[in-house]
Amino acid sequence: MDVLKLTPRPSPARTGVWLGIAAIAMSFAAYTSALVVRQGSAPDWRHFSLPPVLYLNTLLLLVSSGTLELGRRRIVGRAPQMAFMASGVRWLSLTLALGLLFVGGQALAWRNLAAQGLFLATNPSSAFFYVLTALHALHLLGGIAALGYVLGRVRVATPRPPAAALDAAALYWHFMGVLWLYLLMVLVVRL
Repeated sequence: MDVLKLTPRPSPARTGVWLGIAAIAMSFAAYTSALVVRQGSAPDWRHFSLPPVLYLNTLLLLVSSGTLELGRRRIVGRAPQMAFMASGVRWLSLTLALGLLFVGGQALAWRNLAAQGLFLATNPSSAFFYVLTALHALHLLGGIAALGYVLGRVRVATPRPPAAALDAAALYWHFMGVLWLYLLMVLVVRL
């Protein structure tokens, strides 16, 4: 009985994020499976070079995970002090900016493919590229919205920052980074 009292209960926000992560992971696993099956049975599969901006985007997303952690630790990790809170807000704002740059970079990648004559309906490989990267970008925009919401709450919640919401948003953001690394690997190997 005492063990149950000592075990902290996960916040509802964190539990919800874990459920969302499970659903998103299963969706992308299904898309990957469809890509592998379609590539194996497609005489019309066309390999193409990935736009170089994807590698810059990867760097942006990895750096954004670092800036998010710096901000989160300054806001939640210490006794609330205004200097730490202000610094944390700046790091979270930088994370949002990097996330928006990532999405902008994805738009540049799509324009690059279009300039090569590769559109959604051109062939199966380009279709998978657009679908996978667009779905990831949409999910990342959800993360941007969540971080924006949390950032707004942090700005008005002094001296008690919304730790549970920030931790849940950080978990989701880091998952988006890991998911992108997985997708980039799939795209490099399969396209």
